[in-house]
Order: sequence, then structure tokens, then C-alpha cells
Amino acid sequence: MNPPLDADERLRSILASPTYRLAYEDMDLLTEKDLRPLRLQLELLKPERVLNEQGVHSTVVVFGSARVRDAATARERLAALERQQDTATPDPAQERELTQARRRVEQARYYEEARRFAQLISARFQQEKRCDFVVVTGGGPGIMEAANRGAYDAGARSIGLNITLPHEQAPNAYITPELAFRFHYFALRKMHFLIHARGLVAFPGGYGTLDELFEVLTLIQTRKMAPIPVVLVGRAFWRRAIDFDYLIDEGYIAPGDVDLFEYADDAEEILAALERSQAPPRGENTSA
Repeated sequence: MNPPLDADERLRSILASPTYRLAYEDMDLLTEKDLRPLRLQLELLKPERVLNEQGVHSTVVVFGSARVRDAATARERLAALERQQDTATPDPAQERELTQARRRVEQARYYEEARRFAQLISARFQQEKRCDFVVVTGGGPGIMEAANRGAYDAGARSIGLNITLPHEQAPNAYITPELAFRFHYFALRKMHFLIHARGLVAFPGGYGTLDELFEVLTLIQTRKMAPIPVVLVGRAFWRRAIDFDYLIDEGYIAPGDVDLFEYADDAEEILAALERSQAPPRGENTSA
């Protein structure tokens, strides 16, 4: 038998026991599988409480690729690769990298337009203590950074909704600190994109952008949320990436389904498209 413990040792053992922790301070408990509903509820409640406290009335969502860079950074990267290029012994991997860098220089126009759009709409709707059409992004790099940066340029607030990923996603530096959030669940993050949304602007992007865009279009098509203006930025990109006419011809979507969105190519055209569309009344969307 182990020697008996004195009273002080017994007390220390009790205080150190996981069962003695306050339930809301017990992270081992909160991460248990059967407490997932509670974690979902917390991710729903926390951002909404903060937005209410901060007086955010409505938002405009900006989606787009995390891989796009600003023009200066893209040009610097290309120049560095060109300096390293060995023309005497061509390297296929190096050529692919150069080709991609040249594309990034071309794609930088989307970064600049996202930044300019966010600056224009933030300056317009966040004056005289108004807090409407607040830019909300996924909070990461690329187009997300550009939109948050544009709001920052205007001296306005913007929101970033980060997500935990296998390779940790860091927030960009232009999000308003009081409006920076991090999520574990994609579903709750998507819900928060739309609760106060009065417009959606989708720049070119990959799987993430396509997933988020089509979820919104599906919710509007099925009347699970009130219609909001949806603007696809970059006519050439979207018309090649998604052949909506082919989907109509094959009968997979109705002809009227293409009326759920508009195309635009620059910041002024995005603003005009948002103004033409009928947005829902101020306040919460009906997506929940």
C-alpha cells in the first residue's frame, strides 16, 4: 500500500483534479464529441454579440482567391525569378514558376480593384457614425487582404472571418481588431458571412471561392435567404470558368437563374450593380 497522504497533500490532489475545474474553464470537457452542439452555439453567438455591440447594421461580402497579390509584390516576384533564370539550361519547373508569376502580375488588377471598391463603399457608408455595408472577408491574404485594406485606406472598419486550417491561416493586418473572428466550423463561418449581408462581390478564385459563391446562389435560388445583389468581378474569367449557357442548354438550371447575378470589371461597375439591385431591408438576413 502507498503511504497515506497528509491533509495538505490530499487537498492539493483535489484542487489539481480535472473534475474540480469549473465546467466553462474545462477545455478537455469542451472539446468532447458530445459537446459539439455547445461549440456550434458559441460560434454562432460570439460574433453576433460583438457585431451588435459594435453597431454593425449591414455588410457587403467580398470573396476571392487568397493567392492573388498586389501589383508591386507580383512584379517584384516576377523580376526576382527572371534574374534567377538560367537561359543556357532551361528548367521546366523554373519555366512553370515564371509562367505562374507572369499570371500573378496580370491578376494583380483584381487585387487593386478589390481594394478600390472597398475603399469607395466604406467611405460612402461609414460616415457620420453610420455602419452600413461594412466589408466582410475571410480575413486571409489575397483578395481578402485587398478588401480589408481598402476599408482601412478609407479610415473605416471591416470584418475578417478567419478559419482554422491544417496550415494555420493568419489574419491579414488590415482587419479592424475588434471585428476579427476565428472559426472552427465552416458552416458557422458561412452563416456569419450572410446574416447581415446586403451584397456579395465575388472576384476570381478557386475551390473556396466557388464553394462560397454557389452556396449563396443556391440559397437565393431556393428562397432560403432573401435575395441580395451578387456581382461576379472579371467577365472573362467567370464566363470561361463557368459556362452558364451550357448549364441552361443541358437543362440543369433555368434561364432565369442567370438573373441571380451580374458581371462587373471594375470598382465603379461593382457599385453600380449593387445600386441597381434590390437589397433587403436593413438588419438580419433570413438565411438562418
